[in-house]
Amino acid sequence: MRTRLYLVRHGATVLSAEDRFAGAVDVDLSDEGRRQVGALATRLTGTPVDAVYSSPMRRTIETASILGKPHGLAPIARDGLREIGHGHWEEKTRAEVEAAYPSEYASWEEDPFTFAPDGGESGLSVMARSLPVVREIVQAHLGKSVIVVSHKATIRLILASLLGIDARGYRDRLDQSPACLNILDFKDPVRARLMLYNDASHYKTMPAPQTESLSKWWDDPASA
Repeated sequence: MRTRLYLVRHGATVLSAEDRFAGAVDVDLSDEGRRQVGALATRLTGTPVDAVYSSPMRRTIETASILGKPHGLAPIARDGLREIGHGHWEEKTRAEVEAAYPSEYASWEEDPFTFAPDGGESGLSVMARSLPVVREIVQAHLGKSVIVVSHKATIRLILASLLGIDARGYRDRLDQSPACLNILDFKDPVRARLMLYNDASHYKTMPAPQTESLSKWWDDPASA
């Protein structure tokens, strides 16, 4: 009995457009983000949906509300789906963080899965809180389809775990566009198959050139 998760990143915000660390910052969608999510809502309007879950942040609640409206569903907030916290890096650009905290930044670039900046979270801790929520959602809606709205890093870590990808490379090897759609089919609460990944065709026809930084390794021409 297949359970389908429509796993969605929230739409664009002003801070995401500026590529700032904003995991724990509660920010609204931008007008562009609302347009992106509205296009996805139209795409999913004819799809049967049993429930809509969301991180408790404003940008994800608003995204989930837009997606749930055609189905008459209000979002159910789950704290485990919130974004990774960056501690005292919040609202700073990557260049600002590297200049202010060079030792921390170097450790994070080397291993973002186990290292956390002061006051922040590691990828490991995000995975530990988000995966039980995904399992709970699947168990509660066996054989149904559910929308789950979360954040860039959290979704990448969930996918890495479910698909057996080395989570230490989640920032280098996985990306998530604003308001993108991922589809996972679960045979049971722990075994999943990826059916669609990082698809934003509801608002753009081709993958955009890489503008959001994944990691210093990815962006450095010398590593090509």
